[in-house]
Amino acid sequence: MDIKVFASGSSGNAYLVSDEKTTLLLDAGIPLREIQVACGFRVREIDGCLITHAHKDHSKAAEGLARLGVDIYTSAGTIEACGLTGHRIQTVKALESITIGTFKVLPFDVQHDAPEPLGFLLESTANGERLLYFTDTYYIKYRFDRLTYIMAECNYSKEALLKSIEAGYVPIELVPRLVKSHMSLEHFIEMLKANDLTDVRQIYLLHLSDNNSDAEHFREEVRRATGAEVYVC
Repeated sequence: MDIKVFASGSSGNAYLVSDEKTTLLLDAGIPLREIQVACGFRVREIDGCLITHAHKDHSKAAEGLARLGVDIYTSAGTIEACGLTGHRIQTVKALESITIGTFKVLPFDVQHDAPEPLGFLLESTANGERLLYFTDTYYIKYRFDRLTYIMAECNYSKEALLKSIEAGYVPIELVPRLVKSHMSLEHFIEMLKANDLTDVRQIYLLHLSDNNSDAEHFREEVRRATGAEVYVC
């Protein structure tokens, strides 16, 4: 599977995945123009865009993509919160599979402070590869098998967060929201160990906090726990 990172982090998230038959955009949280440039102005070759939730760093370009003819797949809560309308807007529900070209897509519910947020499990019928994608959640209650790729939020570590609090970078009143909305390194490694990693080739760490993370430390800890290739985005 070909994976391209257009943007990752609190300023915007967008990722392009393809099995050479079907191309999907995972989130659209950057300006439409930036997506067009990143795609080489071949936006119409995108077969669908999956939006995890309504926050602008994940949904900013959804309306513009729909105007350009790209089908948008997301939850009813996200559609309402973003004010999305038109025949290109497709409602999906947690644990109800859909098919987009050669991808079988299983949406699943996650834990975040947004209306009806989702993660997605993609399986290519062209090559059998399976990709797990989630971001902006502090916990995943499901277990997945036969995974090939994992693209997931790893926002902060408890140690780095404590240092940021002590240094005054993170106001103490913001901590409860952070720990109930985003995935820590510690929870991420626990989640990985609870899943079938036998066939996992690559893991992409997404949405790292600017102040509460250490990219090299995160990479090494996840690599040590899984044995997979690990990329920090």
